[in-house]
Amino acid sequence: MASITASYPWTTTPLIAGAPMRLISGPSLAHAISAAGGIGFLAAGTDVSTLSENLSAFKSLLSASPIPGTSSDVLPVGVGFILWGADLKLSVQALSELQEPPAAVWLFAPSSSEELASWASGIRSATKNKSKIWVQVSCVADAIEAATVAEPDVFVIQGADAGGHGRYSSAGLISLVPELIDTVLSYNANRGNASSPKFIAAGGIADERGVNAILALGADGAALGTRFLAAEEAVIRKGYQDAVLKAIDGGNSTIRTDVYDKLRGTTGWPKDYGGRGVINLSYADAVSGVPFEENEKLYKLAEESGDQGWEAGSARMTTYAGTAVGLVKKVAKAGDIVKELRGEITVKRI
Repeated sequence: MASITASYPWTTTPLIAGAPMRLISGPSLAHAISAAGGIGFLAAGTDVSTLSENLSAFKSLLSASPIPGTSSDVLPVGVGFILWGADLKLSVQALSELQEPPAAVWLFAPSSSEELASWASGIRSATKNKSKIWVQVSCVADAIEAATVAEPDVFVIQGADAGGHGRYSSAGLISLVPELIDTVLSYNANRGNASSPKFIAAGGIADERGVNAILALGADGAALGTRFLAAEEAVIRKGYQDAVLKAIDGGNSTIRTDVYDKLRGTTGWPKDYGGRGVINLSYADAVSGVPFEENEKLYKLAEESGDQGWEAGSARMTTYAGTAVGLVKKVAKAGDIVKELRGEITVKRI
């Protein structure tokens, strides 16, 4: 069976993907990850209005700093969409106008199986099957649904430890990855489907040890978000980045909740989804019964204060991060992070 890197000829084994973090994963971060032999993803999220602009910016970076091994048919980058809020028609139009579409399109959080099917079909048509379809799943049921209606080229298996948005009900990668892989492969075989999808694991991975663990579980590569929050190229407020560096013991210091969505006004997520972030005063006030209007007012004041909104002891601003946040100790170039994850750069841990 061919390695996943065969589909992305500029990449190096094991494959490292930068998750499409909304507002944070821009052209510079995506290019740096791909240039290091990984695959960077641009975050279209729910707002596709800047998609063409970001792809154009990526192409400019690629022209100035070519990536060896790239194909002439596709751009060495992916694009991630949050399906429940993104406009399929506009997205398909933007992609269909590209002579070189992105190598991969990451589909996440559909409001229904019909929506997922429409997106997969629409993307394949718009890119003339050049863009590989990645579908993020958080449980076996998600995976079977995706296999049935979208036949992904790649399943992104998101475990419970992942930062940002994911299902409230999910398992850790150590049990989820092997069960999901076995189930999907068996399901496809029973349907007479000869395709060989690949599997990328995400959630709680922050260093080479995490990458080696998910490879041992049967995954073909790793996708990371929290670690790349501390990349020099990330589009992120200094207060947010500093809060990530200071956080420890992510299993206790982060929580999956809808509190931050409500305070930020980013509602619309399917009911089974919440965002994992660092626990702060905004969350503490919400669970202690402070009226929403008062909590929201305090949140907006923190937002207006800039980086001070993340200051320890008085933090109210959202800090989406996974349980591996305590392993993120320094800001580094994204390319060096990719190389560290592959074990090409030795990291002093003590």
